[in-house]
Amino acid sequence: MRKLLFEGLIRRPLTERPPSPGAAAAGELAAALGRAARRRLGRSLSIRAVDAGSCNGCELEMHALNNAFYDVERFGIRFVASPRHADVLLVTGPVTKNMREALERTYQATPDPKWVVAIGACALDGGCFAGGYAVAGGVSTIVPVDLHIPGCPPSPTAILQGLLALLEQSSAANPPPSSATGP
Repeated sequence: MRKLLFEGLIRRPLTERPPSPGAAAAGELAAALGRAARRRLGRSLSIRAVDAGSCNGCELEMHALNNAFYDVERFGIRFVASPRHADVLLVTGPVTKNMREALERTYQATPDPKWVVAIGACALDGGCFAGGYAVAGGVSTIVPVDLHIPGCPPSPTAILQGLLALLEQSSAANPPPSSATGP
């Protein structure tokens, strides 16, 4: 015990490095995403995460969006527990045969307008799990996919950039109805 106390006096404390200049960029990106969601939907963006059979690498990066560093909820972007409250389905991993029906039901339960975002290499075509006996395929073989965010796993910043591009693309294609009254 005495040895541990002496080592504690000699050794420097372990602390994290301060945030890099990229931290401000992530905040700006999340704020732009929040503004785009309010412009397109008239409210905050609600996200439902669906793990269709992944290794959890993409989930770790996706859930990092809620940690103290990114904290996307302060910009009006929130994760919801029910697909009935979601605007976006973030699907990770190859769709396994056991998760196929669950993904289809989740997609059907999500109200319009809805978007499906496939996150990671496995969600695109099955990744390293493609051709496995338990894999039904990529997400696009089960439900229509609006956006694919590549990477193994993609960073939280890449996920934010993808969501922002999705909202900007959809608002350019389908502008929200104007609130102007007739002549």
